[in-house]
Amino acid sequence: MRLMLCGCALLALAACAPQVPDSGAGIGFDNANLNPQRASAQGFEPVVPAAQSVSSETLATLDATRPSGTAAASGRQVVDASPSNPQPVQLENAGISDENNFDSVGARRSIEDDAKRRAEIASQYQVIQPTALPQRESTGPNIVDYALRSTNPVGNSQYKRFGINGTARSERNCANYPTPDQAQIDFLTRGGPVKDRLGLDPDGDGYACSWDPTPFRAANAN
Repeated sequence: MRLMLCGCALLALAACAPQVPDSGAGIGFDNANLNPQRASAQGFEPVVPAAQSVSSETLATLDATRPSGTAAASGRQVVDASPSNPQPVQLENAGISDENNFDSVGARRSIEDDAKRRAEIASQYQVIQPTALPQRESTGPNIVDYALRSTNPVGNSQYKRFGINGTARSERNCANYPTPDQAQIDFLTRGGPVKDRLGLDPDGDGYACSWDPTPFRAANAN
């Protein structure tokens, strides 16, 4: 009697337990389309397209269904993009000129037309007569002329200088000029190279601050 009661209890538990779904049926890559045997066993009809199946639409059909304004509807030829087709010839390419191609130009216009066109272009030329160069107004000493007239190198004393702390004074006053050229112009304007009122030329070589006449001489030699 006890064994009979245990057997009934086990049967009741087995009937209440949920069934585990078959994880291989219709999940992932093992679906009805890719596994015809399993689909047939489960009552499904596999949906597989026939081999070498292609669309029956033609280029003419596609062209007729295109909206107005497209390349095909505008009257241009539809090119079948097949690897076996030859490369289409590009026409009306505005980025490339064929004016140097005699055959292309000759096919478009005659020699008379070309001569007329060249005459029209020549009539638009404007000849500007040269005029006299303006005279340079004197704005002060010419440092280029001074560099070519002087012959001593930088640091070779030519003029007497007096005073103490000449180097410190020169450095302080030279800092007031944005360029050595402007310092040399002001130096010559104030009586240089003989006189050095601001102490811009402490060594007496005739060149204020760090101005160097060598580049001007080298340019004149070439």
